[in-house]
This record gives sequence, structure tokens and C-alpha cells, in this order.
Amino acid sequence: MLEGIIGWIILIVIVLVIIGLVLWIVGIYNRFVSLRNSSEATLGQIRVAMKKRLDMIEQLLGSVKSYAKFEQETFTKVTAMRAAVATAGPGDLNKVEAESRSIFGRLLAVAENYPDLKTSATVTSLMDSVKGLEDEIGRQRYTFNNISQEFNTMVDTIPSNFIAKMMHLTKLEYLQFEEAIATAPKIEF
Repeated sequence: MLEGIIGWIILIVIVLVIIGLVLWIVGIYNRFVSLRNSSEATLGQIRVAMKKRLDMIEQLLGSVKSYAKFEQETFTKVTAMRAAVATAGPGDLNKVEAESRSIFGRLLAVAENYPDLKTSATVTSLMDSVKGLEDEIGRQRYTFNNISQEFNTMVDTIPSNFIAKMMHLTKLEYLQFEEAIATAPKIEF
């Protein structure tokens, strides 16, 4: 009889350990899913902010157009970039970021060459809005990279790396707007 009770106790302990392990694995997997979803949501917010910035650059181009002959190619590039932002991954967003900063830099140069343009309320307002969007993109990029870092750390560290391998999870790509860090746009008049 004592052997029967001990057998049942051992069986219950084994079942509890198995249930505990399963719950622990599910918890780690759910954390991976949560981080991946957060990164996708943040990437979506970056896309929205970049699209807004490109819209404002397009409006600035319209304002500047009456003062200077801006190439049709610039308008075409901005439109193409707006379309690309909607489906861009982190690597593609890096390219769009570099191109949009280049166009914005050229707009600033045109504004410097035309004093009347600098005092235009519309241009000043749009420039301030673009500056605000630059800050928002920076914050969202920071958030995305922090989420990616946490996810990637879990992919690399024991014991979560075993679950990542079982679920075929790969590291998230960081947003690296290197050029943006080196040359922040100045919107001063």
C-alpha cells in the first residue's frame, strides 16, 4: 500500500513538472510573439510618420515651386517614396530615409537662397511640422530598435534560444539611419 501511494506521488510530481515546463515554454513563445507584434506596430508607426514627412515635403515643394524651378524628378521621387514606405521593411526604410533627407536638404538650400520664401508663414509652418515629424521618427526608431534588441537577445540566450530554434524564429533587423545620425537637418532661419 505504501508503495502504491509513493508511486502516485511520483506520478503527480512528474505530471506537475511536465505541466510547468509546458507553461514555461508557452510563456517564452508568447513573449517572442508579443515582441514581434510590438516591432511590427512600431514599424507601422514609423511608416506613417515617414509618409507624413514626405507629404509635407511635397507641400513644401509646392510652396517653393513658385520661387524656384524644382525638377519634376523631385516630385516623382517623393511620390515613389511615399508608395514605397507603405510596404518597406527596415532595410528599405533606411534607403527611403536617406533619399528623403537628401530632398529635404535641397529644399533647405532653396529656402536659404530666397529670403521672401523664408518669411512665408506656410513654409515656416511646414518646416516646423517636418521638424516635429523628424523627432517622432527618431523616437519610434529608438523604440523599434529597443524591441528588436530584446527579441534578438532572447533568440541568442539560453534557454529561450532553444524555443526560438524550435519555432524557426530569426533575429529582427535594426533600423540604422546612419546618415540621419551624422547629418541632422537644420530648420533654422
